[in-house]
Amino acid sequence: MRKTRQDGISIQQVAGNGLLDRRALLSRGVMLAGAMGAGAAGSLTGAAAEPLAEAPWSLAPGGGVAPYQHASRFEEKVVRTVDNPNNEPSGTRARTPHHLLRGMITPNGLHFTIMHSGIPDIDPAQHKLVIHGMVRQPLVFTPETLSRYSMVSRIGFTECGGNSAPLFSNEPIQADVQALHGLSSCAEWTGVPLAALLDEAGVDPKAKWIIAEGADATHLSRSVPLAKVMDDAMVAMYQNGERIQPGQGYPMRLWLPGYEGNMNVKFLRRVQVTDKPVMTYFESKIYSDPLPDGKATQFYFVQEVKSFITSPSPGLTLKEPGVYEISGVAYAGTGRIAKVMVSADGGKSWAESALQEPRLPKAFTRFCMPWRWDGGPVVLQSRAWDEAGNVQPTREQFVALRGQTTKPANVRGFPGHHFNAITSWAVDPKGEVKHVYA
Repeated sequence: MRKTRQDGISIQQVAGNGLLDRRALLSRGVMLAGAMGAGAAGSLTGAAAEPLAEAPWSLAPGGGVAPYQHASRFEEKVVRTVDNPNNEPSGTRARTPHHLLRGMITPNGLHFTIMHSGIPDIDPAQHKLVIHGMVRQPLVFTPETLSRYSMVSRIGFTECGGNSAPLFSNEPIQADVQALHGLSSCAEWTGVPLAALLDEAGVDPKAKWIIAEGADATHLSRSVPLAKVMDDAMVAMYQNGERIQPGQGYPMRLWLPGYEGNMNVKFLRRVQVTDKPVMTYFESKIYSDPLPDGKATQFYFVQEVKSFITSPSPGLTLKEPGVYEISGVAYAGTGRIAKVMVSADGGKSWAESALQEPRLPKAFTRFCMPWRWDGGPVVLQSRAWDEAGNVQPTREQFVALRGQTTKPANVRGFPGHHFNAITSWAVDPKGEVKHVYA
């Protein structure tokens, strides 16, 4: 691959259409190249030569401090999209604006959520969690009694099983990354390991499952393998350091690292220990997809290895040729992300991206790649691997295994869950980005 030079620093191109060595992200040369590409404002010499002008906000005292901090008014567009704002009798989905965020943690107010019967207004003083079934002694907990237990914290992603479902369509749907991949988020969860509560209750050796039930009007319930529960399940009470918000399951929810979102039962009120799954409505009717061979999925719990580029992405137009940073998120319900490869020529050549630390199991990992855009058409892709060697499939591989549909995604009777194939963004000479199949 050829090398380019910027301010005396050699920068190696490592793949087609201008992908640069990931180590160049630490190079001052690349940073200056990006600044100079933006115009004279990027010139350090010019800035030093001009006196620093006083802006209006520097000439008078600012506003007061609110009891609870909110984002700047200039960030008013950084919000979730809500598909049922009037809370009509149907489900409601609020999607995370990944294209406007950086890092690995999703702010609480931007964390995706799905509601099946609205958000209940639960009084924590009246809420109870019951553990019963195949146990030595049934137990009842309140939020106050749970707060006396030793808590643990863990950073991890939560993803709806239906996230990215529009990509089942046999034609690329023209939408941004928020609409296509916005039903996934990552946060720090704090609470009590469910295993500790079950140990206190005394689980029957013959037990194999639990049935978790929520206190919302739907009484959403799911069967969960006992082995998963005893491994890393949590009764979460805090998210990113503060009490879980109502849309995330206040005052407590089940959190199952790496498992599909619907299983992470919100407003948790009951855990029944059993020797078999109960085959609830959601696990037998909704989260069971038909396969091309005429069979259907059953107990498809784990969210498999996945990645997508958040910038550049549809809606984020490139203003001019120059050096940019390709950035996105990768995650796997199977463990820690090992590497993410990036392509700028539709998969003809690939280069390894830089991975930001910390790289935690079952959590978002931010990947970055320096890229010199020459103004020509390109197709950007990312592909992730986890530490066990599981790899994100190509679209062709995924369709062969799971099928596709000409019908709207998530319509009952058509596939619509656990889509994790490669996503492709095409950049045209005008710098506009759109969703394509490559």
